[in-house]
Amino acid sequence: MGCCTGVVSPSVQVCRCRTTAGTSSTSTTTSSCCTNRSLRQLRPPWSTRPPPLLSLQFSSSSSSQSVVTTTSSMRSSSSSSSSSSSVESSYSELPAPVVKQRFIAEDADVSSISEWELDFCSRPILDARGKKLWEIVVCDNRRQLQFACFYPNNVINSVTLRDALASIVETLGVPKPEKIRFFRSQMQTIISKACKELDIQPVPSQRCITLVRWLEERYETVYRRHPGFQEGATPLSLQEQALPLDLPDTLRGEQWTFVQLPLSGVLEELEAVEKGAMFGSVLDLDTLGIDLSSDIMIPGVAVASSRATPLAAWTNALELASIEVDIQRSCLILSTGVADRWRYAFYRKSRQADAEGEAWESAKKSSGGLHFLAVQESLDSELCTGFWLLIDVQRSPV
Repeated sequence: MGCCTGVVSPSVQVCRCRTTAGTSSTSTTTSSCCTNRSLRQLRPPWSTRPPPLLSLQFSSSSSSQSVVTTTSSMRSSSSSSSSSSSVESSYSELPAPVVKQRFIAEDADVSSISEWELDFCSRPILDARGKKLWEIVVCDNRRQLQFACFYPNNVINSVTLRDALASIVETLGVPKPEKIRFFRSQMQTIISKACKELDIQPVPSQRCITLVRWLEERYETVYRRHPGFQEGATPLSLQEQALPLDLPDTLRGEQWTFVQLPLSGVLEELEAVEKGAMFGSVLDLDTLGIDLSSDIMIPGVAVASSRATPLAAWTNALELASIEVDIQRSCLILSTGVADRWRYAFYRKSRQADAEGEAWESAKKSSGGLHFLAVQESLDSELCTGFWLLIDVQRSPV
């Protein structure tokens, strides 16, 4: 195949058959669905001719749910029902930690809640001593599980966090999670120690999207209404953005291009990911409150490699957050983990190439920040070995 032109051949059909995650072999079996969607749909609408991209140049390196709500002291074995007004009441004068929210959706499939999202941080609230209150907030990616608890600043340690996590499992009857994601690098030591003592894998990640959206809600409905609220307090998460690094060899592809798919096509790909038919990651759009028409075009980046399966496997080991176009550096920046940034792919600097990048970024905004990364054996391939739905990450308000 010649140099990638920046758009995918319109004659190629997308096959729903996929490689099996964890194997190096690929299936060539086709199905009737292969004729339903053509890669013509991936042609960027903002491009009437191939952009002058150096596609071969990769970085070289040496919902609203029915819930049962209870409130109780963490030092008490009993719990009682509470109205929403009691949930909003002030706990600043209480020396002991108090559960503010502890519930699980009545129709939740608790066996499916295997990964949690966690925040353990100070809040813009002062207690009666004039000290900042801290809070542990836990949920799953569908908010079937929700837990929030304030703590005084003199009990902030891994033991407090470990006991809180253990109490969630015990009191709500949910299984111990396999992974707990968190987005604050400043709390990594405490969180990692608490998780490891419970034999849970701690995962530094910006993919705590559901948690951040919930914190946005709590900022307006809980924190701002607290009598000790401090307007203008600086969030702990604010820090300088790291400079992008050279991409590791194992993550380097051979070709890349800007692409797009209608949302309906993206959802089909995500079904394959959820079934384990290929590597990737999904987002629960309903829980995130993202309501888009099925025909809206979602922009993405397609990467081709002759070693597509191992490339997808290595990529899947990262916590992919987002991709952005860096016009000044003439490259794509891949964000992973909590704050890692990589020079993912380069293009030849020109006005047209910069315009292509700006148009792609504009398309992301039109789709609510949604975009995707796809890995294939070639840009003409009927198979994908990896598909990751990404979203531009918003900073936590606290």
